[in-house]
Amino acid sequence: MGRFDNRTVLVTGGTGGMGASHVRAYHREGAHVVIADIAPDAGHALADELGERALFVRLDVTHGDDWDTAVRRIEDRFGPISVLVNNAGIQHAPALIEDTALAVWERTLSINLTGQFLGIKAVTPSLRRAGGGVIVNIASTMANGGTAMYAPYVASKWAVRGLTRSAALELGRDGIRVNSIHPGVVSTPLIHEPSAPGAAPISDFYSPEPFAVPRLAEPEDITRLLLFVTSEDASFATGSEFVLDGGLLLGPALQSEAAAT
Repeated sequence: MGRFDNRTVLVTGGTGGMGASHVRAYHREGAHVVIADIAPDAGHALADELGERALFVRLDVTHGDDWDTAVRRIEDRFGPISVLVNNAGIQHAPALIEDTALAVWERTLSINLTGQFLGIKAVTPSLRRAGGGVIVNIASTMANGGTAMYAPYVASKWAVRGLTRSAALELGRDGIRVNSIHPGVVSTPLIHEPSAPGAAPISDFYSPEPFAVPRLAEPEDITRLLLFVTSEDASFATGSEFVLDGGLLLGPALQSEAAAT
């Protein structure tokens, strides 16, 4: 038996590097999985690959009407939702604040923050109909400090922390837990592909070599933590922040040569 047998799990950004990993893992654990994304070709292909316990819904997370339509379709197919993974997000090209266009600021916050707000707003009644459930908001280690050249992204992820804690207080007595996961640098297209034409990908100037675990995270690293946080094994965790970054926030690790002296 799987940990999520007969439960319905909704993953936004479900065709991306981390999203697809999450979807496949929940499916292996027995869940009915909902792949929510704006990429219909990739979404339908993944749903077809997984079979009858998978459903693709086209969802622009910034549109409340899209959320309402998605919830209706999901409940018609699988019944109430038990787990919401607010995974959809974008990065932007690096720029000083003074050189950042207002449109970039607004788009980044609209997807990374408002999209999660709308998800909680739309899915909460379904979680109540399920008798309770779990919401996980995907944040970032950038929500734990400042990063030059990425102010819109950093601001959006800091705000996700406050949204998560407020939602946890509002929904706890309904049997709904709300937590956030803060990945470090994960090996996905978001890292390896330019965020804008002509921009260098983050992987060109980031090296994990100084840190305690000297590698990029793989999507499956985040997925394994996500499965725990949304399972009954984490039933006492709400309003919590789970950092998974290989020691990035700790700073450079003592190198083995220095440790031996």
